[in-house]
Amino acid sequence: MSTKDTASKLKNWEPNPDITEAELDEMRKDVLDRIIIARVGLLLRHPFFGNMATRLKIQAADEWCPTAAVDGRNLYFNTQFFNAMNNKEIEFVIAHEILHCVFDHLGRRDERNPMLYNIAADYIVNNLLVRDRIGEKPSIVDCFQDFKYEGWTSEEVYDELFKEAEKNGQEFLEQLGEMLDEHLDLEGDGTEEDNKDGKGRPKYSKAEMDQIKDEIKEAMIQASQTAGAGNTPAGVQRIIQQLTEPKINWRELLRQQIQSTIKSDYTFARPSRKGWHTGAILPGMNFQDTIDICITLDMSGSIGDAQAKDFLGEIQGIMDEYKDYKIKLWCFDTDVYNEQDFSADDGDALTDYEIYGGGGTDFMVNWQYMKDNDIQPKKFIMFTDGYAWDSWGDPDWCETIFIIHSNHNKNLEAPFGITAHYEEAA
Repeated sequence: MSTKDTASKLKNWEPNPDITEAELDEMRKDVLDRIIIARVGLLLRHPFFGNMATRLKIQAADEWCPTAAVDGRNLYFNTQFFNAMNNKEIEFVIAHEILHCVFDHLGRRDERNPMLYNIAADYIVNNLLVRDRIGEKPSIVDCFQDFKYEGWTSEEVYDELFKEAEKNGQEFLEQLGEMLDEHLDLEGDGTEEDNKDGKGRPKYSKAEMDQIKDEIKEAMIQASQTAGAGNTPAGVQRIIQQLTEPKINWRELLRQQIQSTIKSDYTFARPSRKGWHTGAILPGMNFQDTIDICITLDMSGSIGDAQAKDFLGEIQGIMDEYKDYKIKLWCFDTDVYNEQDFSADDGDALTDYEIYGGGGTDFMVNWQYMKDNDIQPKKFIMFTDGYAWDSWGDPDWCETIFIIHSNHNKNLEAPFGITAHYEEAA
């Protein structure tokens, strides 16, 4: 499937290439006024979007943008496209661009097919706008919008679209709808022009992109506070809560869970103070610094080298923290690979552990492997990105802790066990 060919067929609306520069300049004056009117309309009727819109610099981009685009700092518009819409439709488009920023669609695509992920992102954004009646859906564009995907994430929509596209080909995509805007691939080496004159597609270095993300987060919090209670969409409010609510340090949570597996016994070497008032001497608890756990590493194709390195680093941290340990380690994708036992006595170095995988994802293979090999750990720890293909596993086999790395949805929780997100302490 050619992304370029598909992209060219997903737009029915195109600007008139024969318009003169003088006509375009005259039209642009009116369009700029109407964009300002639309922002005021958003401030009055949908104050969260209005406040977010006022921080975006309005940039004409007729040379490269046939509709609209956003980079987190600038709202890019095609003069003819905005001229062809009424003010309420312009409100919809502005809010559409804002939601791409809010949901971090600029940075969440990763290695996914760009066109399919952009379609998935548009479904999520347009569903929210239509449901909450933010402006009016433009009549000149057959937007991707279907409440079938209500409550889905863009990644879940992408997976569905990918399966359908593989089965039915490009014709399937052409029947779905039309891209409302341009989705920018912003990352560059930082040497290209940042579209300061409005005549080129913007490019930013990784450091600049990270800074823009921080700016968007701060703007979201401020816009929500200014808008007041009840004036921020529920989906957006959940993201803001993630940014503002205190986070549980998952490393402390993991430490507590591991501590609960440490063997203990009674000893008179450490008598209990209970019963002293009766003259009786009772034995105290004798804690040993021995942990006995199983750990699995999700090495499916969606896991990158940086995540794998983080996973191994955390396991080494567990080893370094305890004087004595027994750790059974393996990795998986749709099968289990390279089970290896580590203990404080054998001297095996974690740096020598070889990682295997790179295929699909099947969490259940871990539980099947444990059952087949009569392994029933006190604690089972899975390091994963949280994209379970089907089942998360067997909730009745053992106590499980899911440490989720780099999943966009920081509210994601496994249906059983304990869930914590890696970034909350990294």
